Amino acid sequence: MHEKVHGDGHERGRDTRSRLRELALQLFAEQGYEQTSLREIAERLGVTKAALYYYFKSKEDIVRSLVEDYMAEIDELIAWGKDQPRSAETRAAIVHRYLDIVANGTEVFRLLHQNQAAVSSLASAKERGELFRERMDALIGLLTESGAPMHAQIRAASCLMSISFCLMRYHDRAANLDELKAAVLDVALELADTAPAPATA
Repeated sequence: MHEKVHGDGHERGRDTRSRLRELALQLFAEQGYEQTSLREIAERLGVTKAALYYYFKSKEDIVRSLVEDYMAEIDELIAWGKDQPRSAETRAAIVHRYLDIVANGTEVFRLLHQNQAAVSSLASAKERGELFRERMDALIGLLTESGAPMHAQIRAASCLMSISFCLMRYHDRAANLDELKAAVLDVALELADTAPAPATA
């Protein structure tokens, strides 16, 4: 019985943490990172500032949490890709999965882009940039053959960058997200030298 209560409490805590992050991201987008306070986030969610501090000690902690989760998803994709055969089907699956990761993280991208001055002052901002480059290098490696010429590497890099750039750039211009994703996917798959194919589990 005690374990069940503890488990329920854990689930509630995870839900509160998730709602805090979603609300913070929404407020950062609406009024800017600098103009949003922890007190306002707590008040809008209906919790005390002390309760918010239990999950996040600062706005920087919230941003760091969002970025770390995003990076973890890319790490999972890279690990999965390394265990797959080098084929057009694998490249298509990697592109599909990367597109989904970026589509789900578009608001985080927008936060970092629109508040560059604020978030660039974070102590780990430079380190995150270097780690992101390492992950892009790993994905490019999965989308090309070993020892691929520069032209092939640039096509793979263009595939990945077109996904992140176009999803953010046209997010508010497309009729709906599915239409945007379909258009971006079509271009990305062409750049990855593979025909459209459904992602495999």
